[in-house]
Amino acid sequence: MKNMHGILFAYSSNVRLKELTEHRTASSMPFGSRYRVIDFMLSNMVNAGITDIGVIMRENYQSLLDHLGSGKDWDLARKRGGLRLLPPFAYAGTRRELSTYRGNLEALYAITSYMEHIRQEYIVLADGDLIVNLPLEEIFESHIESGADITCVCLGHESGVEGGTYLRLGLQNRVREVLLSGLDEKAYPCIGVYILSKKLLEKLLADSAKHNGVIFTRDVLQRMQGQLNMTAYIHKGFSTRPQSVADYFKQTMALLKPDVRKDLFNRKRPIKTKLRDEASTYYAPESHVKRSVVADGCIIKGELEDCIVFRGVTVEKGAKLSNCILMQDTVIREDVDLSFAITDKEVEVTKGRILKGHESYPIAISKGSVV
Repeated sequence: MKNMHGILFAYSSNVRLKELTEHRTASSMPFGSRYRVIDFMLSNMVNAGITDIGVIMRENYQSLLDHLGSGKDWDLARKRGGLRLLPPFAYAGTRRELSTYRGNLEALYAITSYMEHIRQEYIVLADGDLIVNLPLEEIFESHIESGADITCVCLGHESGVEGGTYLRLGLQNRVREVLLSGLDEKAYPCIGVYILSKKLLEKLLADSAKHNGVIFTRDVLQRMQGQLNMTAYIHKGFSTRPQSVADYFKQTMALLKPDVRKDLFNRKRPIKTKLRDEASTYYAPESHVKRSVVADGCIIKGELEDCIVFRGVTVEKGAKLSNCILMQDTVIREDVDLSFAITDKEVEVTKGRILKGHESYPIAISKGSVV
């Protein structure tokens, strides 16, 4: 879609994610056996025909840089436009405290020179830690047809999602009220994806700067709800933004449900990721795998039940694993007994270890650890 530009906020951090974000942002957390979280919104934009995308970063972004690279795996390595990675040190004149953005408006203030060169008429703003497969082209068409100033993407009442921003809607999904806290049964949870014109965004940024506005939902949507024509697009599919280790475990294990996989990995809107050439996974004659998702490049000689296994994982003979998430290049040695656990990249669990967590409190083992 040549008339729309994408901006992703990939700087979010959440202390409740603990070991999972020690070496990375929430946007670059591994998810779904071979993906990173940012792959989902990035692919949504590419699938909608968006060829110019800026990714705003803040801290702990080395993992994100390694993953995104030039953007060629998303067909975004272009001479003009394409993928632009926007680290905070590129804007040294904006604020002294370069290590933090107080909100997404302030992050946009920091890239004003980048925004001046945006060629497209419309901009889609989205959080990079959102896991969802959106029909973004359809949402944009709905935005144009409605004549709204801003279109906000929401989930249906039945989603049961508890978030920070809710919208009360009127006729034709017009936004009547913006709520910033508390689960409201009559309001729709907003997932942090917005479409508006570049001209309007520049005007809102200038106005917010006068009022020290730093958060888009509070200082634009809520403060100006009586002045702006805002509408909502209600998405009825799977959507999540992990808020804790237990929540990450729960949402990842949801991929074992066929309907969730079918919705999230829609063949018409494929989710792209960084390619890694691997041989097919080897299953030894004595191995036993039940209700699990296993990526390529693995060696499985033990037993897996209800597990999500990333690329390059080794499970040796006699190991028994249930309800586990094994990230890339994890090695599980002989006779290990592991349940309700998350191993980060390049973890080694040594021979004979017994580790058992719980669904509400899974064990999380940091990247590169030897247990």
